[in-house]
Amino acid sequence: MNQGEQLREILAKPGILVLPGIYDCLGARLAEQAGFEVAFTSGFGISASLLGKPDFGFLTATEVLNATGNIVSSVEIPIVADLDTGYGNVLNVHRTVSEAARKGVAGIILEDQEWPKKCGHFEGKRVITAEEHVEKIRAAVEARGTSQLVIIGRTDARAQLGLDEAIRRGHAYHEAGADVIFVEAPQSLEELKVIGKAFPGVPTFANMIEGGRTPVLPAEELEEMGFKIVVFPLTGLFSAVAAMRDALALLHRTRSTAGRPLSVDFHEFERVIGVERWRTLEKRFSSKTR
Repeated sequence: MNQGEQLREILAKPGILVLPGIYDCLGARLAEQAGFEVAFTSGFGISASLLGKPDFGFLTATEVLNATGNIVSSVEIPIVADLDTGYGNVLNVHRTVSEAARKGVAGIILEDQEWPKKCGHFEGKRVITAEEHVEKIRAAVEARGTSQLVIIGRTDARAQLGLDEAIRRGHAYHEAGADVIFVEAPQSLEELKVIGKAFPGVPTFANMIEGGRTPVLPAEELEEMGFKIVVFPLTGLFSAVAAMRDALALLHRTRSTAGRPLSVDFHEFERVIGVERWRTLEKRFSSKTR
């Protein structure tokens, strides 16, 4: 069973699927070790960690695909990749999705913003026509081939054109072949409820960003509204920033960490990244052990 098939099997189970956002291989391993069945690559997080820049469309397709491929290879669980707009026209989408499928990505998000895009919770987003994005979805469906890769059709039209248009686009993207519909950045509890019920029989996707435009709700409440998937894309990034900032401030202030144990030490980190496995493998192939 490939990763796309595995993700589809997980989505067929009852209940809402909770996805943590990760932006590197270490985060992916931690998500897997925490017990998550699936993880989600955050374009926001990759832009911040790889480039030190905000999610303003600075990332290239190559950078995203390389980072995503490394993440997929570091864990056994399926990975859903944020592929932004597909990085160009329908031909670019076709190539990007083909590459993602070859790298073993289980699912992708494809959004209808103009390029360069912006984080869905930033000001100043602009969207392409629904007709153009329908063609991008159709290109993605063809490009995934036999991989069973799950396509999540995302619309950012709520901010620029209103909720009714965003819902209309969601239906059009589903008809074009999107497996899951994602209406980005609803601005109230009532809007979440409307979206959750607007696509009967179609899996819908909710995005919970702490401090963002959408109210952050527990997964159980979102499931009652009708959502099938909820992602918390920046929880890990924000937590890592807070922990690193505090640790570095302490080191700068005291010029030492002696007597001030951090939450993870060298030996615990060895377990996180699987050092023992590689030591065992090294011994198997070492001439000194023969």
